[in-house]
Amino acid sequence: MATGRGLPIAAGAVCAALTMALYPWIPNGPFNLGSLFQTFLPWAGLSIPVLLLAAAIRRSRLAAVAVLAPLTVWACLFGGTLTDKRSERSERSGGTNLTVVSHNVDEENPDPARTARALAASGADVLALEEMSSKATPAYERELAAGYPYRSDTLGVRLWSKHPLNDVEAVPIMPWTRAVRATVETPGGPVAVYAAHLASVRLTPDAGFTTARRNDAAQKLAAAVRAEPLPRVVVMGDFNGTAQDSALRPVTSQLTSAQHEAGAGFGFTWPAAFPMVRIDQILVKGMSATSAWTLPATGSDHLPVAASLRL
Repeated sequence: MATGRGLPIAAGAVCAALTMALYPWIPNGPFNLGSLFQTFLPWAGLSIPVLLLAAAIRRSRLAAVAVLAPLTVWACLFGGTLTDKRSERSERSGGTNLTVVSHNVDEENPDPARTARALAASGADVLALEEMSSKATPAYERELAAGYPYRSDTLGVRLWSKHPLNDVEAVPIMPWTRAVRATVETPGGPVAVYAAHLASVRLTPDAGFTTARRNDAAQKLAAAVRAEPLPRVVVMGDFNGTAQDSALRPVTSQLTSAQHEAGAGFGFTWPAAFPMVRIDQILVKGMSATSAWTLPATGSDHLPVAASLRL
């Protein structure tokens, strides 16, 4: 087996390992390729079987050994994600629990009433719904009224709760309402709950991955969370970005991902027909998640996300 025949594959393996290991420092550049790579970071692991196959075809021991580098990096990044942390944390939990659900219900959802019933059936204490259209709002109000007597009257992004809501106000992250904050008066004490829908992103040939408006909204949301006086905080919604995206670090660095702390697997949420990324988040501070999961498809192009939190 000639060593030289495997050198290009080995070099590719080293490059793949370094790119994954150094992902937080990949610069965005003019086309925001750093954010794009970070968004799909878990899928970088697909390079491993491709490189391994290439090493087998070239019959190169050097290349096969080199593939251990990206495999090790990927395992360090995501190996813990593949474990189911829900049961273990639930068994250790005590005190008062608060269950929350966040869902981009999709303004083009063909059956909002069915979606509302599915969300009510989740048993969540608090629902955060994004992309609420004025046309569909009456259906949600009708279906959720019995189980959720308290709600915000904000447009686009709304909260429904089984517990009283106080100090409800829009959070100015964009020129129109895309975030709302409320104090939820739970049996275990007050919790500040933020529901947010950061600006959409687009991938175009001429502009690349357009994230400027989303990143600006994230900065403003981060400032609001930083100024929050209550010690227990939940921030949830459609972030149009993943927890690995360094552009969202102003928000994510202040909080803990419920899915990372107490979920099973990656919890991908979009697109609902074949989820590839988790852009819908539940982030917490001052409390811990005991379980996190995604709910079944509802007719939206996103899957709902849920978490049980120990107060």
